[in-house]
Amino acid sequence: MRVELRHSGSNHLIDLIDVAEIVDVPQPGRWFDAAGQSFLVLQRSHRYQFKAGRYQLAAVALQVKRQRQPADARRWRQQWVIGDPRCRFNARSPLLRCAVLPDGPCEQCSHFEPWDGSEPAIAGAT
Repeated sequence: MRVELRHSGSNHLIDLIDVAEIVDVPQPGRWFDAAGQSFLVLQRSHRYQFKAGRYQLAAVALQVKRQRQPADARRWRQQWVIGDPRCRFNARSPLLRCAVLPDGPCEQCSHFEPWDGSEPAIAGAT
């Protein structure tokens, strides 16, 4: 199966990769290495082709951003996050570490507050 790597801002084709199975294609929010570079997958779409009276999966297009996986990236609840997800201020995202110290590192942050697992309160909500 063919995988198209496309730049997330311009949709410019970066590279074409062949994979054996669709399960080998990374999902959004995951990092992977290809052609000696590291990428973060931001979006995934499928391209179909009409053959023999039906549609068949022809390729997968990945919108990617060139980015080295941060050293403090970790798996948390079936997704990648940057920093310490136990902190109240952590964004729990592969794109942003936190609101207080976005560049990190979490280990030296004086604003660390344990997160109790509840959803944050929305300002102005009743």
